[in-house]
Amino acid sequence: MWPRIGGLRTLALGTPGELRADLNRLVLAGVKTATAGLLSEYAEEGEELERIGERLALVDDDDQLVGLVQITAVDVVRLADVDWDFARSEGEGDRSVEDWRDGHAAYWARLGTPVTDDTEIVCLRFRLLPTDDGVLGT
Repeated sequence: MWPRIGGLRTLALGTPGELRADLNRLVLAGVKTATAGLLSEYAEEGEELERIGERLALVDDDDQLVGLVQITAVDVVRLADVDWDFARSEGEGDRSVEDWRDGHAAYWARLGTPVTDDTEIVCLRFRLLPTDDGVLGT
């Protein structure tokens, strides 16, 4: 299972270190409003897919809360079917959906999980929530 903070599932973007810090900055700046994961990771971790309206605790390398997001869309598609609108919403500077696919395939391969066009991808869209609304005592 993924860690929880105050009953909320955590959202740990990328890998620890500079990548996670950069992705968190993009979320907090409102540039990154989407993220993608491998459907197979949910089964491996015994996790259900996120649901629309669910709140997630955005965390840093030490699993400390850095922000709150709310899921606005959940789609499972083949890697080859991820569209440019979603890729652009990730806010990571890709110049085309092909660049996005190549970059993500290379990332997952570096983590030891090669992907193909038919690999199922969980595409999450979210919005940043104010952290002063009493959630988790913030």
